Amino acid sequence: MRALVSGGSGFIGSHLVDTLLADGDDVTVVDNFLTGRRQNLAHAIGNPGLTLIEADVVDPLLPTLLDGPYDLIFHLASPASPVGYQRHPLETLRANAVGTDHLLAVARRDGARFLLASTSEVYGDPLVHPQVETYWGNVNSVGPRSCYDEGKRYAESLAVNYADVYGVDIRIARIFNTYGPRSAPLDGRLIPNLCVQALAGRPLTIHGDGTQTRSFCYVDDLTRGLTALMKRDGLAGEIVNLGNPDELQVLAIAKAVLAAAGSQSEIEFVPRPREDPARRRPDISKARRLLGWQPNIDLDTGLANTLAFFHSEMTHLVQTR
Repeated sequence: MRALVSGGSGFIGSHLVDTLLADGDDVTVVDNFLTGRRQNLAHAIGNPGLTLIEADVVDPLLPTLLDGPYDLIFHLASPASPVGYQRHPLETLRANAVGTDHLLAVARRDGARFLLASTSEVYGDPLVHPQVETYWGNVNSVGPRSCYDEGKRYAESLAVNYADVYGVDIRIARIFNTYGPRSAPLDGRLIPNLCVQALAGRPLTIHGDGTQTRSFCYVDDLTRGLTALMKRDGLAGEIVNLGNPDELQVLAIAKAVLAAAGSQSEIEFVPRPREDPARRRPDISKARRLLGWQPNIDLDTGLANTLAFFHSEMTHLVQTR
């Protein structure tokens, strides 16, 4: 099959590209490298099944650059970390509004399936726990995270209306916290921050008292869920949570990182960011039922792989200075 992946040089996008190439698909990546990293795809350059187009999904000429025809379109192009989307708020909004419109138009043109990589952030600071796909969320439309939250909510609305008006086969994945190799060391996410601090012997910074919760899914499990949602027949219009339902306090995650890294770093408590969600845990009953999917990789294994990646990254930086 011919697949198009926007944002394919990003953390999740590059792993998705690997999964698709391993499945024997021909993959076209479109990325402007705003927050994605070229080295995330370096190992795949030269693969005859991979085509890389450097372009911005908001470019009005984008549909003409993507000659297709494509069978599958995965839309992941958007800053996704707090550091990324707060540094590039307008680009985030445009990627999720204009970019989504452009790629849906390509899906309509080619009769392709379209998968939107949405986010658990559409639930905001949830009043329903765990979060189910039918929950409408508790989101501040003008808050410090709104460029990402509202951008994804608009993208979801655009996708379902393309389905209603034009009959495009759309699927929406609401992605919960994901970690693993190739995440950027300084992107503001919890596990990359903790891993880098532990390896550097610096204090591990915890926002608040550490009792807020998160549920972390290893990236290989996530990409398996994304491809299942896209490739399974009969799922047009479905909205599915993808994440790990094992809920842990942030303080417990920090202690797990310290143990996995063999680090003697101390834990330092700092003020919580404004509107930082107190609890986050997906209900994945729908993913289990429709896809036969659930995470398989435990936290200890995932942390070991992630720490090995960051150790390699930090060693490379020291050697090249």
